[in-house]
Amino acid sequence: MTITLQPIKPKKISDQVFEQIRELIFRGQLKAGEQLLPERELSEAMQVSRTTVRNAINKLVVLGLLEHKQGQGTFVRFPDTRLDNPLAAAMEVEDATIADLLEVRMGLECNAAALAAQRANEEDLRFMDASLEEMRVEVASGRLGTEADTAFHMALAYATKNPVHVYIMKNFYDFLFVGIKKNLSHLYEDPANIDQILSQHSEIIEAIRKKDAQDALQAMHRHIQFVQDFFRKRG
Repeated sequence: MTITLQPIKPKKISDQVFEQIRELIFRGQLKAGEQLLPERELSEAMQVSRTTVRNAINKLVVLGLLEHKQGQGTFVRFPDTRLDNPLAAAMEVEDATIADLLEVRMGLECNAAALAAQRANEEDLRFMDASLEEMRVEVASGRLGTEADTAFHMALAYATKNPVHVYIMKNFYDFLFVGIKKNLSHLYEDPANIDQILSQHSEIIEAIRKKDAQDALQAMHRHIQFVQDFFRKRG
C-alpha cells in the first residue's frame, strides 16, 4: 500500500493566540459577559498582527466562546446561551437531569482531585486560591459566584496534567457552568449552604496543597455528595 505523507508545519501563530485566549476563558480569567480588549491592544500585547488576532477571535466566535455585539465590541459569551454544545444537546434529547450530571462529575472530579494532589504546581494552587477568594467576594456581594466556582473546577482539571482529562473538561465546560449555576441558585436559598460550599472548596485545596491524594479524593467526594444529598432531599 502506498501512502502519501505531508511535511510537518509549525503551529500557526493564530492558533497560538486562539489557544491562549481560550485558556483565559476556561480558567475564569476572562469571564462570561466581559468585553475582550480591542484587536489593536491584543496584537500589541501578544506582539502579533491584528489579522492574526482577528483570525483567532473569529475561530472563538464560531466555537461560541465569544460573540460580536454591533457597535460595542467582542464579549465572552455566557455558556447557558450557547445552543450548539453537543453535551447540552444530549441533555435535551435524553432528558438528563442535574442528578445525572452530578453522577458524572463524581467520577471525573474525584479522580481529578487525587491526580491534582500528586501533580499540582504552585501556579495551579494560585489559580485555585484565586477562584476561592473570588467566590467569597462574589457571594458576599449577593451574587452566585458561578464563574469563580467553575474556574475552581477547571483549575483542578488543569492541575491533573492529564491532557485527556483536560480535553474532556474543556468540552464539558458549558455543562459544568450551567450545572453549577443551577446548583448554586438552589443551594443558596439557605445561606448556611454558602459557608458549606466555601469550606468544602477550601478542604479540597488544602488536601491538594499537602499532596494527599486520598484526602483530596475524599474531600471532592464529600463536596459532590453534599450537593447530591441536597437535591435528593429537595425532591
